[in-house]
Amino acid sequence: MAAHPEESAESAGLQYPKLGQEDGAATEMGSNQGNAELPCLSNYASWKECFYEKVQQRCLSLQETKASVIGAQKAEEKKIEKREPCDSLAREWYSEERETLDTRIYLLDKLLPTLIPGVENLLMEVERKHVLVSDKDPSTFDPINYLAEYLMRHNPLYSVSAKPGPYVRGMRVVAEELKSLMRGTTAERLVKLKAEAKDKREAREEMERKKAEEREMRKETLAALFKEWTVDGKHRIPMALVRSALRSFPDVTDSIPEKLRKAIQDRKLQILNTLEETLKLEEFTEFVLSYTEHVSSDTFQEIMKYLHQCGEDFQEATERALWRQNFTDLFQDCDYGKVGVLDRQKILALLREFYDRSPVADKRELWDPRQWPIIKLQEIDLVDLWGGLDDQAAEPSDAEVSKEGEDAVSEVKGTGFEAGDLDGGTTHSEEPSSQEDIKTEKEAESGSAERQDEAFPGSASDGYNLSREGEPGPEKQVEEEESSLGREPEMEVKSEGDTDVADMDVTGSEQGAPAAEAVEETPAGKGSFSRQHSSQSDQQTSSETRLQDDNLLHEQGPSMAQIQNHRAPCTQSSFGASCLTQPQFVQLMETFVGQDSSLPTVKRLIAFIKEEYKQTEEEKMEQLEKVHHMARAAQRKLLLEALFEKWDSNGHGFLDLEEVDAVLSKFMGGMKKEALMKAKAHLCSQYPQLSRVEMVSPKVFQTFLELIASELTGNEDESIDNLVRFLTTSVEQSHRESLQSLTRRKWLQDIQQAAETGGARMESVYKAVFKAISQDAEAHGGNKKISAYIALLEENQLPAEQGQGQVLLRYVACTADDAPHVLNQTLHRHMKGISFAAVDEGKPIHVPRVQLHGNIHFWNSERPVEERKGSLLVLPLYDARWRVFGILGLDTLRDQCEKTIFLTHEIIFYQGVSHAFSKAYHHICTRENVLQMAVYALGWLYPRTPSIHTVTMYLVEPAKDKALCEMITTDNTGQKEIHSSPALLLREENLLRDYLFRCTDSLEAALTAVRGEQHIAVPLHDLSGQALGIFDISIGHHKKLPPQEQKDLQKMLKMVQAACLEILWRSLEETEPTYVLEAERVAKVRHPGVLFQRFMLQDLRECVRKLGAESFAGVKSCAEPPALLHDIIKAVLLLLHPDWKGSEEIENWSQCKLKLDDNLIQEIYCFDPTAASVQIQAELLDCITGVPGAAVWQQGCAPAEFLYHWVHTCLALAEITGSQHSEKPHP
Repeated sequence: MAAHPEESAESAGLQYPKLGQEDGAATEMGSNQGNAELPCLSNYASWKECFYEKVQQRCLSLQETKASVIGAQKAEEKKIEKREPCDSLAREWYSEERETLDTRIYLLDKLLPTLIPGVENLLMEVERKHVLVSDKDPSTFDPINYLAEYLMRHNPLYSVSAKPGPYVRGMRVVAEELKSLMRGTTAERLVKLKAEAKDKREAREEMERKKAEEREMRKETLAALFKEWTVDGKHRIPMALVRSALRSFPDVTDSIPEKLRKAIQDRKLQILNTLEETLKLEEFTEFVLSYTEHVSSDTFQEIMKYLHQCGEDFQEATERALWRQNFTDLFQDCDYGKVGVLDRQKILALLREFYDRSPVADKRELWDPRQWPIIKLQEIDLVDLWGGLDDQAAEPSDAEVSKEGEDAVSEVKGTGFEAGDLDGGTTHSEEPSSQEDIKTEKEAESGSAERQDEAFPGSASDGYNLSREGEPGPEKQVEEEESSLGREPEMEVKSEGDTDVADMDVTGSEQGAPAAEAVEETPAGKGSFSRQHSSQSDQQTSSETRLQDDNLLHEQGPSMAQIQNHRAPCTQSSFGASCLTQPQFVQLMETFVGQDSSLPTVKRLIAFIKEEYKQTEEEKMEQLEKVHHMARAAQRKLLLEALFEKWDSNGHGFLDLEEVDAVLSKFMGGMKKEALMKAKAHLCSQYPQLSRVEMVSPKVFQTFLELIASELTGNEDESIDNLVRFLTTSVEQSHRESLQSLTRRKWLQDIQQAAETGGARMESVYKAVFKAISQDAEAHGGNKKISAYIALLEENQLPAEQGQGQVLLRYVACTADDAPHVLNQTLHRHMKGISFAAVDEGKPIHVPRVQLHGNIHFWNSERPVEERKGSLLVLPLYDARWRVFGILGLDTLRDQCEKTIFLTHEIIFYQGVSHAFSKAYHHICTRENVLQMAVYALGWLYPRTPSIHTVTMYLVEPAKDKALCEMITTDNTGQKEIHSSPALLLREENLLRDYLFRCTDSLEAALTAVRGEQHIAVPLHDLSGQALGIFDISIGHHKKLPPQEQKDLQKMLKMVQAACLEILWRSLEETEPTYVLEAERVAKVRHPGVLFQRFMLQDLRECVRKLGAESFAGVKSCAEPPALLHDIIKAVLLLLHPDWKGSEEIENWSQCKLKLDDNLIQEIYCFDPTAASVQIQAELLDCITGVPGAAVWQQGCAPAEFLYHWVHTCLALAEITGSQHSEKPHP
């Protein structure tokens, strides 16, 4: 066989270089100029390209010419056919008879098209010469010769025949039809191809015609839609708004085709952060059609309906944006000291005053400022929250509006506030009115707290002052309650490393103040969460403090704006829950005016607040001093964080306490050792785990230095500065070490970022850990080939087997090459290995040469003995309280190099990796617990609130713009789903869902209408006061929920917030968690509903305790009470004393009512339905099974309502505990 041309060229010493190598070709040609060898063929590459290009252009031109000629011929044939239709006589040749088919095809195709015109011409010639006339002499005309001559002249092979007549054209059509009957022939296939091509062409033309009509119709629809969206009269629409609407459409429907969904997600849309770029009508139409040109009519109509609703929302949002701007200007006017906050209690008092003086018609549109969400959930009195509907005022009827409006006007005149003031005029009420109201209210609240303290010694007047052990002790009760719910601010300052410094004045006052003094500052009815919110929010730096006086902060180092830029801006006021920042104030005012208030009402409200809000000079100075103090505290925090990072050169997140202590012992020449010893003793008492593991986290490091400064004489700030200066000069780093530290710190930060942005999934964290290890091995480890794996401790389900132990290590992640041998394996104590030694000792174990150790477990048993060489490093994984929960293992068995031993700096970095993984792991575990608890809470809510359509829960990612992860969705049937791959919502891409981001900014509930449905966005905050998540609740077309459903929603939200804070608190390192119920102490009971129901139980315990025995007087006075009331009391007694079933103690009312005394209240308060000694039999409580809550509320008896809810909560807790004990614990 002949060789391939390229092979021949190679054999001849030639090469075919690739196109585009002109430079190389020229060089080679130059080198061959003096030789006789053939030039390189690549010299002609450019010529060939030009030739091919010209030939291609000429071919395309000829093709177009030919196509135009054929098209013209076809058009002419159509005209002729239209003018002279085919002769129908030709159809006589058509027959499907198979025997003569070939003959007829031959005649019609080869002979008759020429013979028939000849015969026609012959007949015309005969007629012209009158050959057939009988009275004439015989003619010499020979028809045979004439026909032969005609056929010879018109031979189709040598001449162009004349235009065929109608008959001939008809025969050609029949011939083509007959050819199609001949199976297996080329003619048949050609006919079929032509027929198919014709059908396709006609179908395509028809489709194009329909598309054109559909496109024109859609353009008209979009033109009408454009007019609806235009609100400024300029006939333009912001492009960012249109893009946002199109982006969010796939999220609101399930009927969208998957191709369109993918196209919208994959299409790169420029994200605009401004509304200045706009679209005209034509641009708007083309832009929307570019997305919808391939969708069906039904889908297009759905999109148009959605865009129509978005247009209505945009118009409403435009009006609301003007209101928010007016509220922002009002905030600036009322912020006399320019410190960025207003007094919350003053604002609420003014809102109540305005609401009370407004006409009834306006009250219908305003939100009652005495109800949630104007007031906080923790500010709702427990009796109101768990009681009946007596406190819910009925909506006034239309007939009552005029009369009540006149009464309201007369009331306004009697109070000194002119009626004209509420009609848009300037308010003239005197300043002391609102000030005195606030003062009187605070005094009344303080007095109420004191009276309750007298009634219940040792307890605060909130709904959560319950003993952790179930026993209502006088002192332990308050202390343990504050430790579980109302955390002391000193502890909260250290709760999150990224949060701003707390208000140190508040911290100092609460450290030494008794509980009663803390209660006096909170309104009556606030739970201990009110103190918690206050202390937590005191930690946050106000987002408005950049307006503070520059001279005041000039000497304090960084400005407040710089401090805020160092960390994510805080959402809550640094002054606590008693103040409002600008976002909180604007959201509060927007909620108060509602969605249907008129513009005059809003103007009256603004004028009223502006006139009535007053601030004394003392209050101004106090706020300025707080700003000054906060600036110093924030500067100190930044300094100590920078100092810790400088000491923690390897970035592993902790320091050795002995090393820090050794350096500090040299401070001031060793003259301050006594102060150092006292500070260290205080530190160890505050953090007991330091006695076991002397590792100092950033939080502990900062606390240690502050304790030292407090023990030193002189100004504390100066002492801190001296300590920082001394410690800074004690650490020296070379330039190389500094660069290495920065690089490794970045890799460790990637691990934490993977946890924060991974949607509560561990997979991204595992990948980040192994990536950091491999990157460091390449950059700083001599390019070692490292195998890494992570194993977590689990309870052994088969502890009875010999030597296996109570726990095991399960390998949950590893590098890809080791997955077949390591992943999902379990290591027991009786097996070979050093992992359990690292777990028990709590220290890293390094085996430089595994082949010499003798106690190494090799998962790959097929690995040859000679290849079992390398180093092994096992690092324990610690939780926040330095308890080992797993191990991180690394080995170099796959590395064939000689030097595979881990060096010291590598081991230190891998310790940092293990610490970063531990933080990320517990961050995700905490989020998973929050999600599971939220799922349980939604399951509790849905049967009680049929008016709620859907609920979506988002988790807030700690990014600059607080992106939202859609984690849980619940439909109108109550079906819940936790998304494994959650959708991410960005602010700039979801302009029409801006209410969600305003909710995260202000941490206030937001009410808005979205696409015709009312939505309630409720935030969840973490221990630092920043947004943790959001519930987006849709209630359909209802303006408000029915009163009882509103109460159930408030209960759910309050319990969820309390449970979230408890979950977050348990993940901190300060103290061991304290528990209220026995089920919380049992390791096997990890049901998310335990915390949720526990807080309900605490609320109801407090409600019952506040009743007192005298509250049962009305019930006991009944000779024969309602059957339902008797059944509720029977259920309570049976729950406490199951052996009383069927006895006279409960069946006889005269004896049953004698049990309603202080002893019963004490039993209810101390009862733990999850205790092992308590055996609850649900069948004993059949007397209230299936009784709806509405039937209890109709009784109008508060004790019965509290006891009813208490019984059901106890049953729920008992059911959870029983189900957890009966199920096999999950690994």
